[in-house]
Amino acid sequence: MNSEKSGKKRGFFITFEGPEGAGKSTQVAMLLDFLKKNNRPAVTTREPGGTALAEKIREVVKGHDGNEKMHDRTELLLMEAARSQHVQEFILPRLESGVSVICDRFSDSTIAYQGGARGLDKDDILFLNRFAAVGLVPDLTFLLDLSPEDGFARTRKRSETAGQFDRFEAEKIDFHRTVRRSFLELAEAEPERIKVIDAARDQRSVHEDIVRIINEFI
Repeated sequence: MNSEKSGKKRGFFITFEGPEGAGKSTQVAMLLDFLKKNNRPAVTTREPGGTALAEKIREVVKGHDGNEKMHDRTELLLMEAARSQHVQEFILPRLESGVSVICDRFSDSTIAYQGGARGLDKDDILFLNRFAAVGLVPDLTFLLDLSPEDGFARTRKRSETAGQFDRFEAEKIDFHRTVRRSFLELAEAEPERIKVIDAARDQRSVHEDIVRIINEFI
């Protein structure tokens, strides 16, 4: 991951995963601040989204009003289209320039949501993930683990959402339990890459665990 033809070290690709309300956005921002304070160039981004075009796809996927049913395969393909644009336009150029990229959700979310919870074929999803991401896989993934019940207790208090939920947040609780279970299965299968963090604790304790792992990793 860190050798380039030019001899310049490639940046690290770090992702955050987890159920709704796990605190990913907060921990992404805290990790960015930590890396910058330690003179390690880094940027943050998110999925779906990350570029102007991908953000438009995000609006469609997450804010669809339901006047026309969005089929599960349509949802999956929109996610992958956003990822393709994001990886090629934003993520890869920065990694190749030596900047680390911290991403709020990536391909593991597709497996957990569209595969685990929606029930789409996981082999198809793995193929599409590789295709859309041009084979890019995170170097390190933090799975912020939290029960759906605790997660929604948090999201209801968000001032920016004022109790309004997007298409995924509005799904029934069993959907989100399946998402969580799928994430934990992924972590069990790839323990070297995916590090499970207990997100039920306060933000500072979670951040301290992340910093410890980052220091060991880097």
